[in-house]
Amino acid sequence: MTALAINALCKSFGGLRVTSNVNLSVEAGERRLIIGPNGAGKTTLFNLITGELSPDSGSIELFGSDITKLASRKRAHLGVARTYQIITLFAGETILHNVSLALLGLSPLRWSFFGNLDRQHHIVESAREALAHVGLETIAARPLAQTSYGERRRVEIAMALAQKPKLLLLDEPFAGLSIDERRDVQQLLKRIPREVSIVMIEHNMDVALDFAEKVTLLHFGEVIVEGTRSDVVNDPRTREVYLGH
Repeated sequence: MTALAINALCKSFGGLRVTSNVNLSVEAGERRLIIGPNGAGKTTLFNLITGELSPDSGSIELFGSDITKLASRKRAHLGVARTYQIITLFAGETILHNVSLALLGLSPLRWSFFGNLDRQHHIVESAREALAHVGLETIAARPLAQTSYGERRRVEIAMALAQKPKLLLLDEPFAGLSIDERRDVQQLLKRIPREVSIVMIEHNMDVALDFAEKVTLLHFGEVIVEGTRSDVVNDPRTREVYLGH
């Protein structure tokens, strides 16, 4: 079954075409890597998938349902979750509270919430469960401001996993991490069950290629190479536009 199907997707900002007739098909349970130089349109593609941007033309399907015109919040309810290249968390709140807030966004309580979030036991327990998946349950009460950069990356992944996604979009999850932190996140991603299809944008080729089963190379908003890891790495167009030789 196809988890994500993108057909002839186009997006321009003024006269600048950032997504040009992109076609992309990701099977259920697949681990897909999207690579490309800066300005290739990778994050814009994620923003189109999540509904943060609207395409000029083309279509997006999630498990066979057309979501092209669906609001971003409704896509989240259908199982789309993501992380961001720049971490966007509440530094003054605890780790647990950050993850709980992510769950609150999917709850009907978000429309009439005036109480203490800690009293919403089902939300808090789901948040604790997500933190256990990323190995942070023992420091759930720690203020985010007192955590390392790698721990914040894992908090962000926990926030996405807490939403029980069917499609998880990871925007450079290894960016800025030390060697040990990259190893921790790499092991975390390998533990995500196959019920979750994953599409990752990443510049760190060493760890990303180990994760990916299929690779898509974007350049100036177009898909120019796609295939297995070896196919894409050995393609002369990859060496020209991404590897620099």
